Amino acid sequence: MEKQIILTGDRPTGNLHIGHYVGSLKKRVELQNSGNFQQFVMIADLQALTDNANNPEKIRSSILEVFLDYIAAGLEIDKTRFFLQSQIPALFELPMYYSNLVTLARLERNPTIKTEIKMRGFNRSVPVGFVTYPISQAADITAFKAKFVPVGEDQLPMIEQAREIVHSFNSTYGEVLVSPEAILPDNKSCHRIVGIDGNAKMSKSLNNCIFLKDDPETLRKKVMSMFTDPNHIRVEDPGETENNPVFIYLDAFSTPAHFEKFLPEYKNLEELKAHYQRGGLGDVKVKKFLANVMEDTLAPMRARRAEFEDKKDYLLEILARDSAYAREITNQTLQEVRAAIGLNYFSNNKL
Repeated sequence: MEKQIILTGDRPTGNLHIGHYVGSLKKRVELQNSGNFQQFVMIADLQALTDNANNPEKIRSSILEVFLDYIAAGLEIDKTRFFLQSQIPALFELPMYYSNLVTLARLERNPTIKTEIKMRGFNRSVPVGFVTYPISQAADITAFKAKFVPVGEDQLPMIEQAREIVHSFNSTYGEVLVSPEAILPDNKSCHRIVGIDGNAKMSKSLNNCIFLKDDPETLRKKVMSMFTDPNHIRVEDPGETENNPVFIYLDAFSTPAHFEKFLPEYKNLEELKAHYQRGGLGDVKVKKFLANVMEDTLAPMRARRAEFEDKKDYLLEILARDSAYAREITNQTLQEVRAAIGLNYFSNNKL
């Protein structure tokens, strides 16, 4: 039985952070290790240009950093295919065909695009490439005929728009494209991880991230500086846990084994939350526990990363090899799309 295809990717605009990890990277590793899927992971250097056209060196210098983050997270060269978006011509051509099936009004209604435009302060100066991002992403997914796309909750509108494009294309030209389905993290706390400053989005541009490569001291300082419940001023004060970043992170990362190892006076997170809510538990103690949990999570990633940091020529070889394979796969889809539209004018020497 032919394996179903998974397609995911990240923009190389800096190192990946724990929001990337819990949002989709962790799930990618699980799916990879299940052995039930063929997984492609894209380093989306073209999409990174949409808001970094004046600074291409930022993208170039981030490509291998992102690849190292993938390896650190647990993706393996022998089990997953890694490729560069800019090396796959089909991903430039397909958006042209899809763009005729989408209105500008629909693109501007995309919640993810609206949020990103506001966050970057683009207003009407937004680059066209940024607005058409959903079309490009639909091309990435459909070029591989990917059935599943592991994403964080903020990317659901993008997957929905890709599904609309597939439906429109197939209705117009025939059943060629595969409609994708999003795969969200199992833990709802991981659907959208907040920044260490309490901002609803963890983002490199907002400088509120914990990066997968952060060293122990940097990690500790970030955790100890985290925003908590502003009304929890004294230890004896009752505290709020629901919208408290520290407890959101504990929801996402802590396990019973962490309590046994680092905070044995509590059986689990629910006991810790209950104590904080009724008062008598200080933020410093909770943050120290979180710092231990995060270090326990990131230390193995640093170790895996270190194994490949001096092998960048080898990583480039892998990217070149897998990009060549990706071209073969996507060129086949491109030919099917062209034939469905009727653009194969010279295949039988007849118009």
